Amino acid sequence: MMDRRAFITIVGGSILAAPLAAAAQSAENVPRIGVLVGGSASSDSARIEAFRHGLRDLGYVEGKNIVLEFRYADGNPDRLMELAASLVRLKVAVIVAAGPTATRSAKEATTTIPVVMAQVNDPIDAGFVTSLARPGVTITGLSTMSPEISGKQVELLRQVVPRLSRVAVLRPSAQPGDTQVLRETKLAAESIRVQLQYLDIVSPGDIETSFRAARKERADAVLTLSSPVLFAQRKQIADLALKSRLPTISSWPEFVEDGGLMTYSPNLKDLFQRAATYVDKILKGAKPGDLPVEQPTKFELLINLRTAKALGLTIPPSVLGRADQVID
Repeated sequence: MMDRRAFITIVGGSILAAPLAAAAQSAENVPRIGVLVGGSASSDSARIEAFRHGLRDLGYVEGKNIVLEFRYADGNPDRLMELAASLVRLKVAVIVAAGPTATRSAKEATTTIPVVMAQVNDPIDAGFVTSLARPGVTITGLSTMSPEISGKQVELLRQVVPRLSRVAVLRPSAQPGDTQVLRETKLAAESIRVQLQYLDIVSPGDIETSFRAARKERADAVLTLSSPVLFAQRKQIADLALKSRLPTISSWPEFVEDGGLMTYSPNLKDLFQRAATYVDKILKGAKPGDLPVEQPTKFELLINLRTAKALGLTIPPSVLGRADQVID
């Protein structure tokens, strides 16, 4: 026989346990999204917030119906493989990869978990997808590839430096998907009779050496391609460019904020916000191989007038008039 006190204890415990069990079951059903970033939480905060904003617009609330698992390499691409593997062990539903090196690491870490590229120059050349229209694999997302980008960057340098004859190009040779960017840069330079000096950047220590090489070969300006290493060292690049009196253009808005001269690129915050749409579709059952890779639709030009004045440059009104943001 069970006495009254024991009965009440058991029943009361069952009543309390029921909502706890339901909460635990509910938590297990909340999808986890891995976010793999080559930079740091501070350097990539604007793009990450854009991604979060995209999720909120689609009805997702962190901690309630979605969980975000962030992994930052802090500018060290060698860490990305290990970080990608940690997301695979967590059995996340989707991995959002912020850049080509992060995408490659995610691709090598899993063949089953869908991967959404937030920004990759040329995903076909990088070997991530078979075509833009039908990726055909577990990877899809956004490409920064646009025929006008590289040509426009060289053209802007020519407008700002009228006697431009030689441009040093800081490039990460180990980064996937840059073949077309390099081809377009070369074609644009040839069309205005400008020579290119390619300087390979593998580690932060290569940056100062490259600027010495650019000065030695009498470069008139510098163009930086995108990579986690160059992005993480953008302040160093801006400082060296000013010290070397070399006008420099990049593909990151933060470069201009940190003292660089110009940035012309796709609007990266827009791409990250659009990445949330891919996550939503995949969580609702879409196969990544059936979701076309989208290209940029918004571009931005940023100019730092303080840096221009320090370099003794006058930015033509025709260039200033096209700028989306001017720092003076």
